[in-house]
Amino acid sequence: MPLNLPNILTLFRIALIPVLVLVFYLPYGWTNFAAAAIFAIGAITDWADGYIARRYGLHSAFGAFLDPVADKLAVAVALIVIVQAHPTLFMALIAAVIIGREITISALREWMAEIGQRATVRVAVIGKIKTIVQMVALVMLLYRADLFGLPIFRIGEVLLALAAVLTLWSGIQYLSAAWPAMRGDGKTVKKGGDEG
Repeated sequence: MPLNLPNILTLFRIALIPVLVLVFYLPYGWTNFAAAAIFAIGAITDWADGYIARRYGLHSAFGAFLDPVADKLAVAVALIVIVQAHPTLFMALIAAVIIGREITISALREWMAEIGQRATVRVAVIGKIKTIVQMVALVMLLYRADLFGLPIFRIGEVLLALAAVLTLWSGIQYLSAAWPAMRGDGKTVKKGGDEG
């Protein structure tokens, strides 16, 4: 296992997940700020490990596997604690859409790799936008309190709903790109879709 800097940052991001859960449930007034900060640090290291890997050619098979796992774990755990703290139908549906899409697309990518079609599906701009909107929304929802008179939690809800729409959109793009292979008609898989 090559422990280069990008992989160390990814492992650090995974290690932050239980810390986020612990801090979120501590009975202190500052925990909302701390939980939001922990998640934001994780999101920044996600950007940093990708940038460093590209800039210095520090790519590895281990990193390619671990990075998306870290991303999806962090998002899923953040959504679970947010829904538990705010158990509304709206939040539960949004979380189900986002987590369900990630499970579906992860399974699809694994299957496409098995049939040698994995490389035909590329990251789309919509996937990158979705990731940014989703991360900002989750930071706001973890923070929960108003800030400078702004209803941060409500803004976070709106952004998370937008992220869910983008999540579905990018998921549909991914499925559309994979559809020829899924249909088994032997045609070349259309480029497009999203890995983000």
